[in-house]
Amino acid sequence: MLVLFETSAGYAIFKLLDEKKLQETKNLYADFESPEKAANVLKLTQFEKFEDTTQALAAATATVEGKISKPLKKLLKRLVDPDVQEKLLVADSTLGKAIKEKFSFDCICNSSVQDLMRVIRSQADSLLQIDEKELAAMRIGLAHSLSRYKLKFSPDKVDTMIVQAISLLDDLDKETNNYIMRCKEWYGWHFPELAKIIQDNIAFCKTVQRIGYRTTAVELDLSDILPSDVEAQVKEAAEISMGTEISEEDITNIRHLCAQVIEISDYRAQLFEYLKNRMMAVAPNLTVLVGELVGARLIAHAGSLLNLAKHPSSTVQILGAEKALFRAMKTKHDTPKYGLIYHASLVGQTSAKLKGKVSRMLAAKAALAIRVDALGEDTQATLGIEQRADLERKFALLEQNASKRISGTGKMQAKFEKYQKNTEKGQFNQDQASTLPQKRHSDFGGRGGANKRFKSSNMNKSFVV
Repeated sequence: MLVLFETSAGYAIFKLLDEKKLQETKNLYADFESPEKAANVLKLTQFEKFEDTTQALAAATATVEGKISKPLKKLLKRLVDPDVQEKLLVADSTLGKAIKEKFSFDCICNSSVQDLMRVIRSQADSLLQIDEKELAAMRIGLAHSLSRYKLKFSPDKVDTMIVQAISLLDDLDKETNNYIMRCKEWYGWHFPELAKIIQDNIAFCKTVQRIGYRTTAVELDLSDILPSDVEAQVKEAAEISMGTEISEEDITNIRHLCAQVIEISDYRAQLFEYLKNRMMAVAPNLTVLVGELVGARLIAHAGSLLNLAKHPSSTVQILGAEKALFRAMKTKHDTPKYGLIYHASLVGQTSAKLKGKVSRMLAAKAALAIRVDALGEDTQATLGIEQRADLERKFALLEQNASKRISGTGKMQAKFEKYQKNTEKGQFNQDQASTLPQKRHSDFGGRGGANKRFKSSNMNKSFVV
């Protein structure tokens, strides 16, 4: 009975000296406690060593896929004996079936064989007569190569960079807002009117950094920072400002804070450009549909692009609104119609009544685009461009239909047509127009023939009498 043992160094064929050992697997570990004991159970008959890591990777990949690699085929050909049908113990049942079809071996794979492989692995270096350090180095090299092959590693397709970039971008926005608020409050003690005149935060910081003391504002040229009309307002307000006087040290620290705000703002612009390029490389179709920021937030919220591709469109639609969803389910209220996808430009352009419907349609297309980006080989945004054009056309039709339904002219026209239709069908009934009380059959003796000969004039006279 032969044993096929696969290692990172090559393929080994052992001869099982005592076949009864395979039936007593509970005490099998005792026979492999030392190299001497292991040598009494197994004997190495053939060893096919790999030439390099590339050959080892090809062999390992073939074994994982249940195929026979070239080194293994070469080894098994030397063992084939047409007169004797040997039993071969293998660790993988799929590989055993492939060997049985190709060669005349009777392959066996069961739990006892797995236990035998486990104890052989504990004494592999002594049985194969290979140095332990060399075998460990081969094992690590093959593990790294196999991992790279399985991942199909590509630096352009790493979505971890997107998750970190969008998180850093949000952190920078929060820090910038805090710094600008602190800067306005701090400098507001000296020149409180400036924050009301200049609305742009970066222009405010650059102006404060240039002016310093408000008394110097009249002499400075601020045309490269502010428009001419705003510059005139700043200089006019500086002459009549109600702010207090501050020291030189205060101005220095305020200028340092403004410099930090400007530096963070410049870095944010650079980071946003990097995020745009990375999103177009990793998820071009999703980027075309929902934009860079929304697409990056969806990927970050799901953890990775592959995890996001596993979500259905209904989950993509409300991703980011989990708290509102569970609160609505708990209180039995209406569930939210949109989450992070609400910030997409296509949703923002529509009216409030159509945002739910538009979000659902956009999420359905986005789910398809995400799967193409995550699992497809194409790096072009062809699908995303086609789907966006289709959505824009459908949204335009929805807007037109909504405007027709809510217009007053449409309502009046519909009512008029309905009235005309009814009047054409109806006919005037003269009896219904009479104001006299209707006669009752009981007043004239039921339905007798004599009563039928009375005219209306006679009936009226009899009533008078």
